[in-house]
Amino acid sequence: MPAILSRLPRPGVLALLALVALAALSIDYLQWHKRAYFWFKEQGLSLVEQQASIWLPGYRAVLRGKPLAGLEGDETSGLTYHPGRDTLFTVTGKHPQLVELSLDGEVLRRIRLEGFADPEGVELVGDGRLAIIDERRRTLTSFHLADDARSIDARDYPAFDLGFADAGNKGFEGIAWDARRQRVLLAKERGPLGLFSLPFPGEEGAAGTLQAMPHNLFVRDISSLTHDARTDHSLVLSDESSLLLELDERGEPVSFISLTSGRNGLLEGIEQAEGVTMDAAGNIYIVGEPNLLYVFKRRVET
Repeated sequence: MPAILSRLPRPGVLALLALVALAALSIDYLQWHKRAYFWFKEQGLSLVEQQASIWLPGYRAVLRGKPLAGLEGDETSGLTYHPGRDTLFTVTGKHPQLVELSLDGEVLRRIRLEGFADPEGVELVGDGRLAIIDERRRTLTSFHLADDARSIDARDYPAFDLGFADAGNKGFEGIAWDARRQRVLLAKERGPLGLFSLPFPGEEGAAGTLQAMPHNLFVRDISSLTHDARTDHSLVLSDESSLLLELDERGEPVSFISLTSGRNGLLEGIEQAEGVTMDAAGNIYIVGEPNLLYVFKRRVET
């Protein structure tokens, strides 16, 4: 028991613990209150508005937790789609690797990541480079990946310092590419959570200023982020809230779906959802620990 509690009389300890529990419940109530409000708001969107958005309620899981072979005991995090290769890339943290996957979850190749401490997010950016966030070192490193590459050493490339030196394990996890504005979007996990934009660093590491973006989120954390160029909307993945949330260009919620069991085609809930991306056809991919791939497709209206 912490020293401050040991000095309190037992009724005082119980009262303090009750206040802490009440505060936690209040935070959850506020999140549920906002979620309910936006659920009702969703119901009022016209068909035209739905078609102009990603519209998550129209999606259902078609691949439900396929194990990623050979990555047992590791921790996948982050996900991006490579249109030139029509494949996915994710990163692992326990034994740092960049992993290429087929769209149905077959492991195609694994590339050692040297000089990285805790890779948490990966994204393909406009000029064909891959960018990786190292949460522990609070850096963004980008590079061109050769077809025959077996390893990537972060020390061979310039790294952009993302700041937040006291963030610890609550730093940046999500990264997305906004092609329309030629910038990366970044998501800070929590403590506090937030969305940021950054003019993308050039080959020599030069970059603009990290800027906070407005948002109206009702999630407890952000574990991943992706951007849809067709609608100019973003998807925010929350592990702790078990939600996938669509935001418009102003940071306002448009639609969301639950990632719990029995919802949206899921037989079992997605545990520790850690990465999200979309392909050119609008299909949504989510990777979750322990190294499972999920695919969601939009239903065809008949």
